[in-house]
Order: sequence, then C-alpha cells, then structure tokens
Amino acid sequence: MSHLVVENLRLAYPNAADHGGFLALEDVNFQIGDGEFVTIVGPSGCGKSTLLMLIAALLKPNTGSISLNGTPVATPGPDRALVFQDFALLPWRTVLKNVELGLELKGMGAEERHEVARKYVSMVGLRAFENHYPHQLSGGMRQRVGIARALSVAPEILLMDEPFGALDAQIRQVMGSELLRIWERDRKTILFVTHDIDEAIYLADRVIVMSASPGRVVREIKIPLPRPRGLDIRNSPEFAAFRHEIWTLLEEQVRSSGSWEQSE
Repeated sequence: MSHLVVENLRLAYPNAADHGGFLALEDVNFQIGDGEFVTIVGPSGCGKSTLLMLIAALLKPNTGSISLNGTPVATPGPDRALVFQDFALLPWRTVLKNVELGLELKGMGAEERHEVARKYVSMVGLRAFENHYPHQLSGGMRQRVGIARALSVAPEILLMDEPFGALDAQIRQVMGSELLRIWERDRKTILFVTHDIDEAIYLADRVIVMSASPGRVVREIKIPLPRPRGLDIRNSPEFAAFRHEIWTLLEEQVRSSGSWEQSE
C-alpha cells in the first residue's frame, strides 16, 4: 500500500468576475511510498502550494480523493505537518518553546514535551540556541526551528512549501544538505514544493513535474543518484541530464500556456 494516494483531484476557486471560477488543479494523480522524499516543480501558478493545502485538509477539493495509509483525508490532523517559507514562528517564544507548541496543542505534559522538544532542537543543530528568540536567529536557523517543530509532533508525512525560498542561494544549499541529514535519520515521508530545479533533483527520490495552470502531473522522474548526497553531485553529468530533462518539460509548459508571450 502506498503511504499517500492522490486520485483525480480537482479544485476550482469561485470567481464572480468570470462566472466560471479559476481552475487551479485538474485530474491530479500520484502516489508516494512510506519514507520517500518527493519534490514537486511546475510553472508559477500551477497549484503546487494549493496541492499541499489540500493534502493538509486546509482546503477541500471539488472532486477526487486523498488518503494516507488507506484512510481518507478529511480534516487537518497531526499526521500531516506543514513547513512554510515564512517560518511562522511565534516571536515571543524561545526556540525551545516554539518547538514545544505542537506538543502543547496535543495535550502533552510539560516535562515530556520539554524532553521531546530538546531532542528535535538538538537534531537540527540548535541546542546552544534553545533559549534564543526568533529575532536573534538567522533566516536559516529560524527555518530549522520550523522543521524541528514539525518533526516533534511525529507526523506521518512532512509537507514543505518552498521552505528555503526566502534564503540566499548559499544558505539555501546548506539547508538542503541539512534537511537530507535530518531525513536520513528517520526517513520521514516528505513532499517538498520548490521552484528550484537543482534543489528538486538534489533532494528527491522522485520529482513530480506539473503542467501550467490548471495543474496536472506531466511526468514523474525517478532520481537514482546515490545517497548520502554531497553538494558536489550537482556537478555530475547525471545531475545535468536530469536538470535538462526537467527544464525542457517546464519550458514546454510555459510556452504552451501562452504565458511566455504575455510576459514579452
């Protein structure tokens, strides 16, 4: 049984201006295995973030279904954790207290949640900063707090929406390596949205390429590059071939959608 199954998913946003609504996703189908790291790329506006919101049950599809471990996804739950681009930390809480937040909401006792939170703060390399506040941290450190908070509630799947998009290129690469290091420890299932083709290839077991709006799955590309992966793998011929394949697919989508001409 696949861990996550998405079948025939469709979502249209109502829009009184054109009386037809905006069709964000149409007939989206894919499956993710337990412990798999899957990335999603696609043209801007193709519904990548919307897809994560549907899996988190923060939005409901018009048609289609989503199931996790064979159970239909109908409401938000601790089995799915979201990590956003904007960190979403509470500025009045320390690193440790931010990581404890989800555990508090689950009703875990103070002593136990403190122990669990410290474990994940250590896992992301921030033990020396557990009493710092978000404004005292760099962008990369704040994002590591967000990852620790998501992992602390022991979700079945981690949903990551452009989590490194606000970071500069060098820190972004370092954070990608850090995420792989963390993932290698417990192989949590991850679905990761990104605009960065190199990031998508570097992280993933498989890359899902989506069409221009309305978003559909154009192709699923397996990435059989060896693990663990160092940053130097980005310079390999195999990596370059995957980059070319995905870039060509995305360019085709942009051109076929007409947005290429509109932007000129």
